[in-house]
Amino acid sequence: MMASTACVADSVEPPKLWRNPKVVTSAASGVLLAIGFLGGYAGLPPALSATLYISAVVIGGWFFMREALEELLREREVGIELLMSTAAVVAGLMGQWAESATLVFLYSISEAAESYTSERARRAIRALMDLAPKTALVRRGNEELRIPVEQLRVGDVFIVVPGEAIATDGEVIDGHSSVNQAPVTGESVPVEKSPGQKVFAATINGEGALVVRATKTFADNTLSRIIHLVEEAQASKGRSQRLIERFGKRYSPVVLMVGVLLALLPPLLGLPVQEWLTRATVFIVAAAPCALVISIPITMVAAIGTAGRNGVLIKGGIHLENLARVKVVALDKTGTLTMGRPTVTDLLPLGRHPLAQVLRQAAALEARSQHPLAQAILARAEAESIHPAPAQDFQSLTGAGARGRVDGEQLYIGSPRLFMDLGLALDDVMPQIERLQGEGKTVVAVGTARELRGLIAIADPLRPGAAQAVAELKRAGIDKVVMLTGDNPRTAAAIARQAGVDEVHAELSPEQKTERVVELHARYGNVAMVGDGVNDAPALAAAHVGIAMGAAGTDVALETADVALMGDDLSRLPYLVGLSRRTWRVILQNLALSALVIGALVVGAIGGYFTLPLAVLAHEISEFVVIASGLRMLKT
Repeated sequence: MMASTACVADSVEPPKLWRNPKVVTSAASGVLLAIGFLGGYAGLPPALSATLYISAVVIGGWFFMREALEELLREREVGIELLMSTAAVVAGLMGQWAESATLVFLYSISEAAESYTSERARRAIRALMDLAPKTALVRRGNEELRIPVEQLRVGDVFIVVPGEAIATDGEVIDGHSSVNQAPVTGESVPVEKSPGQKVFAATINGEGALVVRATKTFADNTLSRIIHLVEEAQASKGRSQRLIERFGKRYSPVVLMVGVLLALLPPLLGLPVQEWLTRATVFIVAAAPCALVISIPITMVAAIGTAGRNGVLIKGGIHLENLARVKVVALDKTGTLTMGRPTVTDLLPLGRHPLAQVLRQAAALEARSQHPLAQAILARAEAESIHPAPAQDFQSLTGAGARGRVDGEQLYIGSPRLFMDLGLALDDVMPQIERLQGEGKTVVAVGTARELRGLIAIADPLRPGAAQAVAELKRAGIDKVVMLTGDNPRTAAAIARQAGVDEVHAELSPEQKTERVVELHARYGNVAMVGDGVNDAPALAAAHVGIAMGAAGTDVALETADVALMGDDLSRLPYLVGLSRRTWRVILQNLALSALVIGALVVGAIGGYFTLPLAVLAHEISEFVVIASGLRMLKT
């Protein structure tokens, strides 16, 4: 069951053609056109053929002609739809109803194709909602009830059986299992879940049953928020798209005006009225910028939808466009390049003090601290089955460490600098301290005001695949990969060597990270900043593109970043850069093709080389090519 469910996101059922009204009216127009055309050869009365052609024009043009009138009357704008409507009406009034019906039918096909394509791209994201189950097995008192997921409340306890999709976001309170998080985070490998860990709506439970406490309602869970944000992103426009639309609003009235002049001026000079009226009609069709205008939105919508299915939330076409121009990627260290979970790597007792004693005293001093380094020491003590009582008279020493009484003795814990300030000479142990720091580890010392009793080395390990992700970023065209961190220079340099980054800026405050982003932009070009979306918010905001990593279930990250990587997989970064640059290449190809076709058609129309059906056919073929080209981004 798990395998079949997980495939849903990859094989989204396309929307039904016959349920799209634009597709239906276009098809009906085509049928009427075909009957009229074939009937003419079969001896159908001319009046009946004309009636069929006029019906094809009315039905096929129902949507775009109505839109043309609304734009003209309500918004005082001349759009592409008005150009096509004018050409169709003029051709009909000239007695060329077959040509008029052909124009309307072909243009209605392109309108239907664009509508269907947009619906398909949106459906690819909304199909994720179908992964969430319709009901949940909830434990209420001594009963287990199956209720609709919409009725789940925060705090409800529900049971997820093997192979079932998880109903909403929650925290595991009992059970162990692996969960396929690909629908939300894009992770290809199932993640082990045990009590205390988070799970997300629509992710697929593996081999074991899980008991989960709901932390979000169905309407407010991570999946629902992703779908909402992606739909907003698809509606937003990139800079180039807005530019093309502004161009279209000025260009279309000019085309209509030139068409009118072509119809009026040559006859005033004694040239044939019918011929120049035909040329003017063909010119209006040939110069209409349909393919030019749709080349960008079709490609953007397809790319944003594809990214969403791969665990990358891009919050608008403008950000996808900006990503294609990024030259520098700045990475936060803790939680981005590294795992964000410090662990004890070395325990070095000094003098005659046993290792267990050093660890027990350190754990006693750190018992009430929430600092990540303290948590690493406590986790190591627990692993060694050491459970000391908390230190008495505990006092935090801001920026240095802490002190307290353990077994009636005043002890200190903190950086080596703390003990130097207490007056201890550390010459004998400084080589060991420097060696550990050179390996990228943070050194914590334990002792009294008279002697050092031990050193504890703690490291936040590099993420698996981090070095490969950095290398792939450079292969994708990024000029510089830079690390920004508040950690000490030795630790930062060691992590940078392991990851393969080009520059390191250490001991930075949040404000200084923001300053470095601005400096990097001035030196190298556009900067993308990657952080956790909360602590790095100022730097994310200052960057050309702010990217939050591991944002699944994190409201702040989803709201603040321009792009959110839903999982903690660094390989999504080079994928994201590659996607943005490929999208931009497709857009440029489409723009070039559209401009080339329009130029050729305009010259042919004014020169009288094209008939109306031929101009319409070439125009619509170029539009179909652009749509097909944009659809390539659905398969990325």
